[in-house]
Amino acid sequence: MSSQRPGRVQEAIRQEIAKILQGEMKDPRIGFITITKVDLTKDLRYARVYFSVLGEEKEKKLALKGLNSAKGYIKGLLSDRIKLRYMPDIAFAIDESLEHTKHIYDILDKIKKERKDEAGDRGDSEVQ
Repeated sequence: MSSQRPGRVQEAIRQEIAKILQGEMKDPRIGFITITKVDLTKDLRYARVYFSVLGEEKEKKLALKGLNSAKGYIKGLLSDRIKLRYMPDIAFAIDESLEHTKHIYDILDKIKKERKDEAGDRGDSEVQ
């Protein structure tokens, strides 16, 4: 098997699931979802599909529930669109990396503001 094949299959699955969710899903629990990443096992039997959702924790859990209930339907559509010997079993997971990144930036901004305030209190004109 080519070393590039799993990456190509991951990207094809990501794109097709995004198209399915955008145009063919009518479940109200599935709101504005972005498929961020797909991880496949080496034998291409299992796929973990990561997604992000705009909204609070409640909306994320509802979207996960909706995606899990539509898993069979999505897998069937994928098998029609992507020709593989075995269509991977799909597991959906909420992608927390965007929230984690935002949290880190918030902390850095807070530190930067505190340093600026301390420099202003001392009368320094330059902030490092």
